[in-house]
Amino acid sequence: MVAFMSESAGDRPHIPSTEGEFALDTAALRVLAHPMRLALLNELRDQGPATARQLARRFELDSGAASYHLRRLAAGGLIEEDVDRGNRRDRWWRALHRTSQHDPAERGGPEGRAYTQAVVLAAAERLRRAAAQAVPGMPDEWFAVSAFTDFTVRLTPDELHALKSELFAVVARYRDKEPAPGAVPATVQYQAFPADRVSEP
Repeated sequence: MVAFMSESAGDRPHIPSTEGEFALDTAALRVLAHPMRLALLNELRDQGPATARQLARRFELDSGAASYHLRRLAAGGLIEEDVDRGNRRDRWWRALHRTSQHDPAERGGPEGRAYTQAVVLAAAERLRRAAAQAVPGMPDEWFAVSAFTDFTVRLTPDELHALKSELFAVVARYRDKEPAPGAVPATVQYQAFPADRVSEP
């Protein structure tokens, strides 16, 4: 499975405790086939409820564009209006789920591929922001243990699936443990795909 923006069950009190994993259906895949919507959803999951104006400032967007993307996310069942915080001037939005799951084996058609393209672009944008903002000012103790690298290995599709499953299990083990004193959110990006264009047999 491709797990997008996973969070552990206890980390985000602003997300309803009854809502955990959300399997993306075709409609949700269409909504999320846009890198900015992925970024906005991730921000609401990480930082909690926000208004369109707040998100527009964070992402250097026009507030109208931010509102449009938020309405699309709401229509896809991914976020909802936080009526306890809202007023006539500003509508607040919150994420509905901690985890979005997409299984390309089940939904690998045009919607699944468009969604995956958006995930790749969103991951690239997060790396770009890290290069511009995080790396230059990162404390030495964090810089010493960070990793920005990639590997090339020769695998069959079955072997790549096994590698993916093993790595996901490792991440899940660290994600689901009780945070240690001094722990902060850390981004772990994972991509695995053929390095060269592969044609159908």
